[in-house]
Amino acid sequence: MGNRTNIKEFILLGLSRNAEMQIVLALAFLLLYLVIIIGNSLIIVAVKVVSSLQSPMYFFLSNLSLIDLCYPTVTIPKMLVNIISGRDTIPFNGCLSQLFFFHLFISTEVFLLAVMAFDRYMAICNPLRYTTIMNKRVCSLLVLGSWLGGVVHSVVQTILMIRLPFCGPNEVDSFFCDIPPLLNLACSDTFITGILIVSNSGLISLVSFILLLGSYTSILLSLRQHSAEGKHKALSTCAAHLTVVTIFFGPCIFIYTRPSSSLSMDKIVSVFYAVITPLLNPLIYTLRNAEVKNSMKKLITDCQRVIMRRNKTPL
Repeated sequence: MGNRTNIKEFILLGLSRNAEMQIVLALAFLLLYLVIIIGNSLIIVAVKVVSSLQSPMYFFLSNLSLIDLCYPTVTIPKMLVNIISGRDTIPFNGCLSQLFFFHLFISTEVFLLAVMAFDRYMAICNPLRYTTIMNKRVCSLLVLGSWLGGVVHSVVQTILMIRLPFCGPNEVDSFFCDIPPLLNLACSDTFITGILIVSNSGLISLVSFILLLGSYTSILLSLRQHSAEGKHKALSTCAAHLTVVTIFFGPCIFIYTRPSSSLSMDKIVSVFYAVITPLLNPLIYTLRNAEVKNSMKKLITDCQRVIMRRNKTPL
């Protein structure tokens, strides 16, 4: 690869080349990033310490929040550093590392959302066997399987990109290193590589989305046999899950199920699934789930009481 690639670094063009707009974007992304950290961290802590949230559904939710903390951290801090320093470059190896970890967390979330759909199917359609089947060991193995699936997917994607030669230009038309804009910079025929990537990323996203819709359809059809209270609770949970699934998979399918080409909407769509989705997930789950919302309120109140007691304690 070294003999065929003479590029040592890439230039990230970002979302705008206007200096004033870049400052506005940096402030906006910093605020969004802080909200992402606070919101997802609160869910993780609440699931960990609140006894009423010790169930498989909330265990998976805390893992989803962990992933939603990780993949914005792969992209947003680097973008903020570039804007503040005035340097829009990223080393070649740093670019591939960013691509690897971004796809690791994104694909792990794909598999975890499928696991969460299976969990809801078992809870609603097989309630008598639910606690037996979805025990701690099974839940841990399902989460581990999601991470292993993400690792395998990301390794394959990164290997496909490493094999390509890059001899110029080196301007990445995005605010982070992703596969579609990098494919456009390769100085060789990328048709076969593009087909393999679409088959990998795009097919996984599309098939997972269809299977998830099918599982939730089965769940909704089975609700006819439940009581009114059971229907309301199940519909509330499934509505939150379906909203997250739609918001997450829509942009992924748009980006990764078509041949590599530059569209004006690509940057906006990439912002949506790289930044907005991890921001909305904690909001959706807390607003749609009274149990999580009440637990987080209680957690915040308890923290405030502890702080007030410490402030009142004499030195």
